[in-house]
Amino acid sequence: MKLESKKTIVNKSAQETFNFLNNVENFKALMPENISKFEVLDNDKFLFALKGMPEIVLKRKETKEPSQIVLGAAGGKLDFSLTANITELEANNSEVQLLFAGEFNAMMAMMIKGPISKFIDTLAENMPKAV
Repeated sequence: MKLESKKTIVNKSAQETFNFLNNVENFKALMPENISKFEVLDNDKFLFALKGMPEIVLKRKETKEPSQIVLGAAGGKLDFSLTANITELEANNSEVQLLFAGEFNAMMAMMIKGPISKFIDTLAENMPKAV
């Protein structure tokens, strides 16, 4: 299953946006209002939970400065990635799009597609204010 967020304009350079997203602690500022738990576990790993959902641990897997950061599931039953693609538009403007990719059976994919789409859109929508 592959999902894409809307593209979001951030009034920061690609490098500044990359630096913000590369610090996993900053993801707390992007989380939806219904977050029930957020905890930094390491300098490249964090745990979060939304109300009514299981805890998810994300770990930074790969970076391509200043254009891409890949986070992946760190343990748990589901294997997926969340990629932030950052494009420089002007000196102080960049565009970010989040991509979610995971292998799920048809039943699981049907159940999680809506909530995950909403989740990555919320992360993207919160980015201009947070960065």
